[in-house]
Amino acid sequence: MGEKAGTRVFKKSSPNCKLTVYLGKRDFVDHLDWVDPVDGVVLVDPDYLKDRKVFVTLTCAFRYGREDLDVLGLSFRKDLFAATCQAVPPLPEERRPPTRLQQRLLRKLGPAAHPFAFMIPQNLPCSVTLQPGPEDTGKACGVDFEIRAFCAKSLEEKIHKRNSVRLVIRKVQYAPEQPGPQPSAETTRHFLMSERSLHLEASLDKELYYHGEPLNVNVHVTNNSSKNVKRIKISVRQFADICLFSTAQYKCPVAQIEQEAPVPPSARLCRVYTLTPLLSANRERRGLALDGQLKHEDTNLASSTIVREGANKEVLGILVSYRVKVKLVVARGGPPRDGLPRRHQPHRVRDQLWAG
Repeated sequence: MGEKAGTRVFKKSSPNCKLTVYLGKRDFVDHLDWVDPVDGVVLVDPDYLKDRKVFVTLTCAFRYGREDLDVLGLSFRKDLFAATCQAVPPLPEERRPPTRLQQRLLRKLGPAAHPFAFMIPQNLPCSVTLQPGPEDTGKACGVDFEIRAFCAKSLEEKIHKRNSVRLVIRKVQYAPEQPGPQPSAETTRHFLMSERSLHLEASLDKELYYHGEPLNVNVHVTNNSSKNVKRIKISVRQFADICLFSTAQYKCPVAQIEQEAPVPPSARLCRVYTLTPLLSANRERRGLALDGQLKHEDTNLASSTIVREGANKEVLGILVSYRVKVKLVVARGGPPRDGLPRRHQPHRVRDQLWAG
């Protein structure tokens, strides 16, 4: 179990307490043009090390099944990225100047401490966890990043849990600082045997929202038809595109309201509806995409994925987006539809409108 040592350093030790990993943070930001480097220090007991080496690995994996379901040597896991650093003794080609954090830790921990560093490629997905059901056990499905340090004579040697350290980290994205235009869309429904139509417009008050911030959906209905509008339904739906062997899309409502909204012929309706997507209201929805979760820490609904131009979507794991759907229910005939895609960022949400 990881614990925080000091004010800005995370520390985790092996079960036999002979190996300890120190990291300055566990959240690493993808800035689209570059990703925060992973820099840390591994402390090893010299008497325990003897003639062995210390390796540190960084892996990004997509887990799409529970560990206890692995049978016949088959693993419900796909490694998207793996890198290895030999911390003790360091290889000449891997030597690099220590960062400021590493310099402080090396001075404090002494000669038994050794630095390591990794660069996370830009084309890797962000950390996403799929919410397990009440009956699910073991590690949750999703995309995760893990640091692992261990003592061994070679990489081919079998690694024992007692002399290794595993520490989960997160790769996250933040919304752009510059807000975009106010999202809006409109659609018109024509009815059979009627020359007049029912017109629906919907818009959001801004493009960017924070986690837990209410969404204000502006709805304008102009009923020039002979039909009576009875009710309005508005929902925020999460879309998760699973990019593994083939692309599959899953959708799940995370906030919704339904109200009586009578609009007779030759009448109009102008109203603002407020919805607030919250994880606390969706705890029972199995498979809902959440931001990558560190052990014993709470999280949020998954942030929208910002895909860098030219990126290969096949290695992005889970692509998350949000849409606001506005639906009118008329007395007779089908309802017109309107939708608003919504991108959710850590602490912010980006929204764009589409009509369908």
